[in-house]
Amino acid sequence: MTVPVTSVRETAVRTLRAAGAATGQLVGGLGTAFLGLGVLLLAAVAAVTAPAGAGLLLAPPVLRALHALARRERERLARRGIGIVPPDPPPHRLRTALADPTTRRELGWLVRHSTLGFLLGLLGALLPLCAVRDTSFPLWWWLVPEEATTTSIGIGTAHTWPDALAAVLLGVGWTAILLGLGPGMARLQAAPARRLLAAGPDTDLSLRVAELTATRAAALDAHATELRRIERSLHDGAQNRLVSVTVLLGAARRMAGRDPAGADELLERAQSAAEQALAELRAVARGILPPVLADRGLAGALSGLAADCGVPCAVETDVPERCAASVEATAYFVAAEALTNIARHSGAARASVTVRARGGRLRLLVEDDGRGGADEDGGSGLTGIRRRVAALDGTLRLTSPPGGPTVLEVDLPCGG
Repeated sequence: MTVPVTSVRETAVRTLRAAGAATGQLVGGLGTAFLGLGVLLLAAVAAVTAPAGAGLLLAPPVLRALHALARRERERLARRGIGIVPPDPPPHRLRTALADPTTRRELGWLVRHSTLGFLLGLLGALLPLCAVRDTSFPLWWWLVPEEATTTSIGIGTAHTWPDALAAVLLGVGWTAILLGLGPGMARLQAAPARRLLAAGPDTDLSLRVAELTATRAAALDAHATELRRIERSLHDGAQNRLVSVTVLLGAARRMAGRDPAGADELLERAQSAAEQALAELRAVARGILPPVLADRGLAGALSGLAADCGVPCAVETDVPERCAASVEATAYFVAAEALTNIARHSGAARASVTVRARGGRLRLLVEDDGRGGADEDGGSGLTGIRRRVAALDGTLRLTSPPGGPTVLEVDLPCGG
């Protein structure tokens, strides 16, 4: 049984992308872990000097630093596709903080992240360097001093070409570890944050209930708007065409006996009107759920949008698995509306659409280098986009300063 070359290539590309993303996440975690070491040291100093009174003065800035670092870690993981629902704002006063469950969870995260997270981040930063150093050693080994070690771990000295080539085996081993264990190391580094920095079961859920109520209202509003659009398209387009077909057929029937030539002309006009009605019905059907999504997936559908766009548009997709149909349809319609706005209003010379799926979330980014100044209240369709996104419990962020560039960022749950 032969394995298709395209399947092997796709697997290799996915593995490399996953390892690259894991390396970026580990290195980013190394930064917050290094800061966490400093906060942990200050907390230890405050605890030791508390009986003398100095620790009481250090406690408020330590708490502020702890909460700021936890917030930064949530934001960092969110950029990597790992959404963490934040808890209620924790207190900064020492007496209330000692009894606050959010503060205790953040302290537990700080201890784990500044120790295990720091070691994992250090490995994530060193493994690629060691892999490149040892794999490329035969290219430059003859330039190093005679007593210099061959490998990145300080073992062995190369005197001949076989000695230098042996270092490549270690480099291949580092690469295999990075490709095989990198994603797992990134998940292990992020695990304490996902467990301890999220809102606990005792958190007040009133805000979440209000948010769900608002998204449900947005979903109903978006559904009603979509029904009105479909009804208007059918009434103003296909229905009028079919009425014309009926009138023309009736006239042709009455003229068939006394004026066959005129009846043929009316039949031709009726046929043309029927074809136009059929085309408009197909357009309405594509507007409900484009068949291209089912046939070619989100990547192929977005490529088709980019090809039809009036502005040169580049598309980059990294969606290893199919998302729910409602999510793909929303992402498609958001991209279609955004590219239409770019072509009509932005004056841009180029645009780009980027889609990535990470951690159960689909992130869509539409950018252009136009004049900027996009206004959600200016009738550009952004309100409809926001309602579509809110209907799936997603988020939308628009950045469009005067002079550009304009960036539309949409985050959706992959499961819909």
